[in-house]
Amino acid sequence: MPGRKIIHIDMDAFFAAVEQRDFPEYRNKPLIVGGSPQSRGVVATCSYEARKFGIHSAMPCAHAFRLCPQAIFVRPRFDVYKQVSQTIRQIFAKYTSVIEPLSIDEAYLDVTDSQLEQGSATLIAEKIREEIWQTTQLTASAGISYNKFLAKVASDINKPNGQFVITPENGEKFIAQLEIGRFYGIGKATEAKMKQLGIYHGADLRQWRTEQLVHHFGKAGHYYFAIARGIDNRSVGAKRERKSIGTETTFAYDIDDIKEIKTIIQKLCQKVAQQLKSKHYKAQTLTLKVKFANFRQITRSFTNPVPLDSATKLIQIACFLLQRAEINEQKIRLLGITASQIRNNRESAIPLQLSLFD
Repeated sequence: MPGRKIIHIDMDAFFAAVEQRDFPEYRNKPLIVGGSPQSRGVVATCSYEARKFGIHSAMPCAHAFRLCPQAIFVRPRFDVYKQVSQTIRQIFAKYTSVIEPLSIDEAYLDVTDSQLEQGSATLIAEKIREEIWQTTQLTASAGISYNKFLAKVASDINKPNGQFVITPENGEKFIAQLEIGRFYGIGKATEAKMKQLGIYHGADLRQWRTEQLVHHFGKAGHYYFAIARGIDNRSVGAKRERKSIGTETTFAYDIDDIKEIKTIIQKLCQKVAQQLKSKHYKAQTLTLKVKFANFRQITRSFTNPVPLDSATKLIQIACFLLQRAEINEQKIRLLGITASQIRNNRESAIPLQLSLFD
């Protein structure tokens, strides 16, 4: 749909930028927002000064410290970030009502029908970024294109504090030369697999037929076939149903005591149940995630005939899954619980079946 005008706005190093704004002593210094370097916490985000040392989001803080011992580590202030995010979304709403937030610091905007700035999406993006700066003293980057995939890719091109336009006329040429690792939706593992198959750029990906891509990558092959040709018909603001609710915890030290493990699983299940009930959801599938001290990871899942939101039932299922995990006194560094196949309570009102645990 070449007639659409879509903007992807992405805040620059959002958490770190807020901290550097509020605390002048952090400015122009490598700053890491996340856990302590003495803990098993991970980097939530880091300043551009820290990124020069190879530090990135989701990296263990201990490793980040080894890369940059002089870095400043601070704990996240999510309440502050949320307030700033709400201010930024109010700015978006001045320019369009068709908004799809992706996370606390990025969103898609459809400005196809906007008459502002002579209907120019490029000028609208500039105005939004300028107003964000004037209001919050934070910088944002933008990508402008005729679909969501290209707008998302474009917002990364001139980061930080820049923007990039991909027009319908140059879309296919842009994709052809784009490195496969820069395609949104292609992670590190898929990138490595594609390179093994000789796929290094968009032009290489375009040579593959749908059935070939599906053979190697499953259902995602249909997506890869489409984006290699610049095709993405997803609309902005489409209602996205939540697919899962989960929580996990990484321990300060490896554990192997079964009583301690069950106690932690119980707390995780109670937290998931509380979230389900607060959102009026029930879940049919429960997944237990176990990461061992050697970083080997396993998951065990069970689908109940009847959707659940009871902490007691979730705990029973999780303990059953723990038995199936056969941990055999191996030391564990992380446990997680995820509830999926979520539906609201009305949808859950199906004919009653007996649960395995009834």
